[in-house]
Amino acid sequence: MEIDDVKISRKKPMYPVGVGLAKYLRIYQRDARLPVAYKDLLNFTETVPVMDKHGNDTFWETPLYPPYLQDQLYEGLKVVYAILKASGNTRIVEHKIIDRIEYCAFGNTRPFRVRIINRLNDVYDYFYIKQADASRIYGLELEEILSPNQVNYLVDRETLVEEHIVGIPGDVFNKGNIIHPEYNKTRIAKEFVKFNERCIISLLGDMRAYNFVMQITPDFDDFQFRIRAIDFDQQFYEGNPRVYMPQYFKENLPYVKLAMEHLTEKTVLQYQQEERSSIVHRVRSERHRIKDLRDASQLQELSTGANIQQLREGYASFYANDAYHRCQTMTDIVELNVKNVIRQVKL
Repeated sequence: MEIDDVKISRKKPMYPVGVGLAKYLRIYQRDARLPVAYKDLLNFTETVPVMDKHGNDTFWETPLYPPYLQDQLYEGLKVVYAILKASGNTRIVEHKIIDRIEYCAFGNTRPFRVRIINRLNDVYDYFYIKQADASRIYGLELEEILSPNQVNYLVDRETLVEEHIVGIPGDVFNKGNIIHPEYNKTRIAKEFVKFNERCIISLLGDMRAYNFVMQITPDFDDFQFRIRAIDFDQQFYEGNPRVYMPQYFKENLPYVKLAMEHLTEKTVLQYQQEERSSIVHRVRSERHRIKDLRDASQLQELSTGANIQQLREGYASFYANDAYHRCQTMTDIVELNVKNVIRQVKL
């Protein structure tokens, strides 16, 4: 593995949800009618920077609302949480209060992070309110279908609501936890290889360490590790193939070094094959959903013509497969990736 200074388009445009995707969301019960829209949360008067416990800027801000508006928003957000978590059963929020709202102007979707807390025992949870970006929604759907992870989200016209994904941020994990004496370094390296393979196949881009989390599960004789993406803003938009390969980002150097130190070329190939086999199993069980998602993308703009051309040429070279030259859309490339995986597993 090697490291490169991969360039990302920070000004990626927002792609509104098209008719086909909206229909798909209705069929698979991802749509909802929410009492609070993203634009409602923009009605703050000012913001205050949010600092971490060491006094460093987190790039999040606390928006301040007029009292009458804050009360209205907080009640509506409790209902949003109930719709997201319990199909609208508001009994689950009877003893919950909205503790705070935070806003990040740095991200593409300029998200709001909402902290909700149970006042009986102080147990808290988070959820996010974002602008509904079609490419991000496709990323969430592909994560649901092609990865071992489940995602929970809802869309209401221009508003996207997402469940919080629990885990240690990848950049925090690699600064200290990655060398924890009780952690099996080979298991961590194995998971990074598998995560890298999933990103390449599903065209999930910009998976720098701060855009994924590490989930750690104690087993009866060891710890299990799972890397989960938490940012889907760069889902099949960029034209550079390396954007979809986490191994090339300098922020992921500790994980790359771990793989180089603890894995051989033979074991890397073995773990890549294991992940491809898992993807094939998921594709077979979700083939109708994949077809519907593919059909929904036909009339949906998701990237630029120049990016599509660059990426299909890049993947044709990467896989030594001229069939990529015939791909007309980003979803064509994903579909061909999946077909190639199926063929490889059958060999």
